[in-house]
Amino acid sequence: MLRTLHIRDFVIVEQTEIHFGPGFTVFSGETGAGKSILVDALALALGERGDASMLREGATRADITAVFDTPKALHAWLEEREIDADTELSLRRVIDAQGRSRAYINGTPATVAQLRELGDSLVDIHGQHAHQSLMRPDAQRDLLDAHGGHGELRHAIGQAWKQWRALARQLESAEKDAESLTAERDRLQWQVDELDQLALGPDEWESLQSEHTRLSHAQSLLDGATQILDALDGEGDSAHHRVTQANQRIQQMLRHDPGLQGVYDELESARIAITEAVSDLNNYVSRVDLDPQRLGTVETRLSLVFETARKFRTEPDALCELRETLHAQLAALQAAGDIDALRAQAQAAQAQYDVAAAKLTAARRKTAKDLGKLVTQAMQTLAMQGGKFEPTLAPSAPSAHGNEQVEFLVAGHAGTTPRSLAKVASGGELSRISLALSVIASRAARVPTLIFDEVDSGVGGAVAEVVGKLLRELGERHQVLCVTHLPQVAACGNNQFLVSKAESRGTTRSSIEELGAQARVEEIARMLGGIKLTATTREHAREMLQGVGQAPA
Repeated sequence: MLRTLHIRDFVIVEQTEIHFGPGFTVFSGETGAGKSILVDALALALGERGDASMLREGATRADITAVFDTPKALHAWLEEREIDADTELSLRRVIDAQGRSRAYINGTPATVAQLRELGDSLVDIHGQHAHQSLMRPDAQRDLLDAHGGHGELRHAIGQAWKQWRALARQLESAEKDAESLTAERDRLQWQVDELDQLALGPDEWESLQSEHTRLSHAQSLLDGATQILDALDGEGDSAHHRVTQANQRIQQMLRHDPGLQGVYDELESARIAITEAVSDLNNYVSRVDLDPQRLGTVETRLSLVFETARKFRTEPDALCELRETLHAQLAALQAAGDIDALRAQAQAAQAQYDVAAAKLTAARRKTAKDLGKLVTQAMQTLAMQGGKFEPTLAPSAPSAHGNEQVEFLVAGHAGTTPRSLAKVASGGELSRISLALSVIASRAARVPTLIFDEVDSGVGGAVAEVVGKLLRELGERHQVLCVTHLPQVAACGNNQFLVSKAESRGTTRSSIEELGAQARVEEIARMLGGIKLTATTREHAREMLQGVGQAPA
C-alpha cells in the first residue's frame, strides 16, 4: 500500500509529506484548497504526463516521491531491470521549468513508461469525471472486462487478431501482386541457379589465389631452393662444411681453454640449425609441383569466379554471402507467392481467433449477469429504488476486442424499460451508477490502493451516507483514499486529512494536516454548516462520527 507521499513545489503546494495507513482515508477542505492536487501529484509519480505548468510559481522544479510497500509480485520485474528490490518501493518524478522530466525507481534512473507500468500494479484512480467516460462504449467494455478479470483472454484475442490480420493482409497483397511476384521470383531463381552452378566454397577464393601464386612460380621456387641447398650443404665449401670444421677446431682448443665452451655451444647450435634447414628444404623441393595442367585448371576457375563477380557487381570474396542472401529472399518470396499456403495459414489464424473470441464472449456473458445483479442491488440503496442495470452484448464485426459491442442499459425506476445509459440517465443518476460501478469493480481489483477523487459529486443526504459506508467496507480489503466534500462520506473514514490554503506575500500555498478526533468534529461541522459553526452542527458532526464508531474521546 501507499506509505508516504512527498510533494515539493507542485502547483500551490510548497512542501508537504503525508504518511498513510491502511483502511479508508478521506481528504476534505474548502473548494480550491488543493484536495485534488494531491491526487494529481500521485498520478504524476505513477507516470502520468506532466509539463512546466505544474510547477509552483517561481520554483525551478517540481519533485514528487511516492513510497509503497513492495508487492512480492513485482520483485522479479525489478530484478529483471537491475533495480534494488527492497521492502519499500520508491517512485520519484522531477519536472523542471523547461518541462523536462526525470524518473527514478528506488533511486535508479527509469523511464516514465516504467513508472506507469508499476503504477498499474499499485494504484487504481477513479477520477471525479469518471461518469463522463462511462458514456463511451469502449469504457463500458473495459469496465466489464476489468470486473470479470478478463485480462488474459483479452491479451489472447489481441494476439490472435494481430496474427490473423497480418496474414490476411499478406494474402491480399499476394493475390494483388501475383504477376509482379512471379517476375521477381523468376529473376531471383536465375541468380540463385547461377551461383549454385558456380558453387564457390566459403574459403575457396582465398585458396585458389594462394595455389595459383604457388603454381605460377613453381620453377623459380624450385631453382631458388636448389641454390640454397647447394650453398648450405653442397659439395665443396658449403656453410655446413665450414661450421662443422670450425666446431671441430674449437673442440680441440677447449682442451687448453674451457672458456671457449660458449662459443662451441653456439657453433653447435648453428650446425644443427643448418642441418634442419637442409632437411626442410629437401622436403620442400620434393613437394614443389611443376604441373602446367593444374595451373591451367586453377586459372580457368579463377576466371569463372571473376566473371561471375563482375556479372553480379560485387567482389569475388562476397559471392558466398550473396548466394545465401538470395536463397533467403527467394524462399521468402516463394512463401509469399504460395497463395494456397497463405490462404490456409490465414484460415488457421482466423480459426484460432474464433476460439479466443468465443471464450471471451462466454466470459463476458457470465460477467454481465453478475455485474448487472450487483449494480442493480447497489442502485436500490442509492435512491434509485426499483431501478435496474443490464450490461448487454450486441454482435459486432470481429476486432482486436472481440465479436461483440458492450452496452450498459439502465432503468432508473420500476416499470420502465432499460435503455442506453447515455440516453436515459440524468446527471445525478449517472454519477450514482458510476460510483456503484467503481466500488463494485474495485472489490475485485488486484491493486492494493484505490483512490476516489470526488466521485461522490451529485449525491447527498442518506445516499451520501450509503456511499461512505460502501467506501469504508471497501477499505477493509484495500487501502482506500477519497477526496470528498460530503460530511457523510468523511465521517465514515478511518482517518481524515484537512487540506487548506493561505495567502502570504501575494502567494497562495496549500497545506495538509492529519486531523485528531476533536479536529474531525470541527471539520465535519464545517462541511455540514458552512463558515459559521454552531453547537448544533458540532453535535450533529459528533453524532455522525459516533454512528460509524469514530467518536472523539
